[in-house]
Amino acid sequence: MRWKEGSIVLFTALAAHGIMQMGFARSAAAQAPKPTASGVPTFEVDPFWPKPLPNNYILGQVGGVFVDPQDHVWIVSRPRTLTKDQIGASLNPPAAECCVPAPPVIEFDAAGNYMKGWGGPSDAYEWPNNEHSVFVDYKGNVWIGGNTAGKDAQILKFTNDGKFLLQIGHAGKSQGSLDNENLNRPAEIYVYQKTNEVFAADGYGNRRVIVFDADTGAYKRSWGAYGNKPDDSAPRQRTYDGPGPAQFNTVHGVRISHDDLVYVSDRSNNRIQVFTPDGKFIREAFIARGTLDSRGTAFQVVFSPDKEQKFIYVPDGSNDRVRILDRETLQVVGSFGRNGPYAGQWDWLHSIGVDSKGNLYTGESRGNRVQKFVFKGFSSKSNE
Repeated sequence: MRWKEGSIVLFTALAAHGIMQMGFARSAAAQAPKPTASGVPTFEVDPFWPKPLPNNYILGQVGGVFVDPQDHVWIVSRPRTLTKDQIGASLNPPAAECCVPAPPVIEFDAAGNYMKGWGGPSDAYEWPNNEHSVFVDYKGNVWIGGNTAGKDAQILKFTNDGKFLLQIGHAGKSQGSLDNENLNRPAEIYVYQKTNEVFAADGYGNRRVIVFDADTGAYKRSWGAYGNKPDDSAPRQRTYDGPGPAQFNTVHGVRISHDDLVYVSDRSNNRIQVFTPDGKFIREAFIARGTLDSRGTAFQVVFSPDKEQKFIYVPDGSNDRVRILDRETLQVVGSFGRNGPYAGQWDWLHSIGVDSKGNLYTGESRGNRVQKFVFKGFSSKSNE
């Protein structure tokens, strides 16, 4: 650990090689950080969750996962990513017995039963060209975004059953990171109940966090890395040691903790930065910083459901691992997972959610799959 201008800068080793057994991995990494006093959370994949989809449905790429207060799991799927050989039953005439694209927005109950699905293009709003992120706010409203270059510059708000409520931004209208009316390929969305504000990780095209009123869509504020003014002209060159880049690269995630800290996932820069809700920089941590894969390692952040939110779970899509961080220190204290097609493995791990019991739910963009990992208690040993 070293200190720089009051922030904690943490370095983690390159992804360790290990063998996963039922969702829990022990790696061969030397010099691993010590686990916290209560141990490291462990998980076991549930290969039977969710239950089979009705109506001959098949999922496209999974662009987002969120667990609501009822422990219902919401996902956003991408029907347009499915190929003709995958959706033969939907062709005219049908080319095969299976399958039909599932609706873009799907709700599962805690047992994994399909509850409902909705969404898609309409004259009433500009549906994203490539669906990305789903969030259910404290009023039960559902928010989604999109990340197609040159097109998706908007976020949408619906009721729980898909009635359109609000659009912020307009497709194809982005003027860059200083544009206060439009976004540019926004990734994750979070509604902060204390101020009724919607925070967007903006994102794939822009290089900022942007905040709007959640009812009216009025612009409030925005900021870049370290609280700096966003600068789209700054190079996107990645660094693997020393000071971090002065600008965000791919702003892919935003979440706010119970103690009012904003955690921003700068995916391609392999780091998480922490701010106040007004955009004041507090500290940062790097996740497997030596990873060269251009996708990056810090895809998103969710918190363990205990009152203190002791742990942070970060999906690392380059290494197909879930990293476990101690929230107080931002040290990586454990991880699990690997690339592969089988239960408990991932093909481009992309998004994550957590329920009130501490179970994790993951979505894969290339694997077209959502999986559940059951919380099994704590291990006395670090598995990082």
